[in-house]
Amino acid sequence: MTESIDASVVIPTHSERRWASLQRTVASAQQQKTTPAEIIIVVDHNPAMFERVKAEFPGVTVLENTSLRGASGNRNTGAFHARSELIAFLDDDTVAHPTWLENLARPFGNPAVVGAGGLIVPAWERTRPSWMPDELLWTVGVSYAGMPTSVAEIRNVWSASMMVRREAFLKVGGFRVGFGKLGDQNRPEDTELCLRISAETGGHWMYVPDSVIEHDVPLDRSTFRFFLRRCYAEGRGKVQMASLLPRDQKLGAEQDYIRRTLPRAVARNLKAATLGRGGYHALRAATVIAAVAAAGFGGGVETIAGLGESEAATR
Repeated sequence: MTESIDASVVIPTHSERRWASLQRTVASAQQQKTTPAEIIIVVDHNPAMFERVKAEFPGVTVLENTSLRGASGNRNTGAFHARSELIAFLDDDTVAHPTWLENLARPFGNPAVVGAGGLIVPAWERTRPSWMPDELLWTVGVSYAGMPTSVAEIRNVWSASMMVRREAFLKVGGFRVGFGKLGDQNRPEDTELCLRISAETGGHWMYVPDSVIEHDVPLDRSTFRFFLRRCYAEGRGKVQMASLLPRDQKLGAEQDYIRRTLPRAVARNLKAATLGRGGYHALRAATVIAAVAAAGFGGGVETIAGLGESEAATR
């Protein structure tokens, strides 16, 4: 007999271009060894796709985004509909391993745990670029070097593989609508949510590496151009997010990452390059430097834009 868990799985989607990957995502949620209470697909302002999803996914709850267009409102629509104690999120370009859900739920035996996230591994359409350092794999939406290798408390997790207590999620009003993924805009709405829930509830988040999903990395996200755009967007996004946080809440994880993790990555790859362990090590060292520059430039652009808006508001 299959065990069940009081958790709803929310899968946001927006475009027929991801139809095949959406099918894989839903199938992986349905094939969990521990059955979720409900699977909810939320379609983001695409009536034709909404009708198609309703017709082709029997036994699944299908909703239209009732909020503003974008990932944040889309996820909120599904989460606000759910009635389970726990709400889990999967992106529509991921495949969850069969024990993803049950492993992700394990830390919730501790009432101080408000949320959890799992290991995200890349499913490259072809091969991983040789210039891509392990420390910068987050640019394609997967776990990266420097994250815990066993179950551990963590500041934030990613919405591609996230579980949260429904009570805590509702208490803060869910994801911040208008701040997140929409078109080419990419902002850290999941990090902002984690920080807000922790501040409001006093609870903490857990990272569960044995809760595994695979995340598609198509060819157009394996290019150096996309990589630089992603770093630039992250720089802008973190400045925006900092403006939303209380003044006494600092971005310590980002500062530690820049001051320690990335310099170590440069040093390690340069050392390997000088020892003749492969030409790609020198490329990876250069990539880290380019990433910092792109993020710094993005942060500078957002800072200047914010100052301009402040001046305009005071006139």
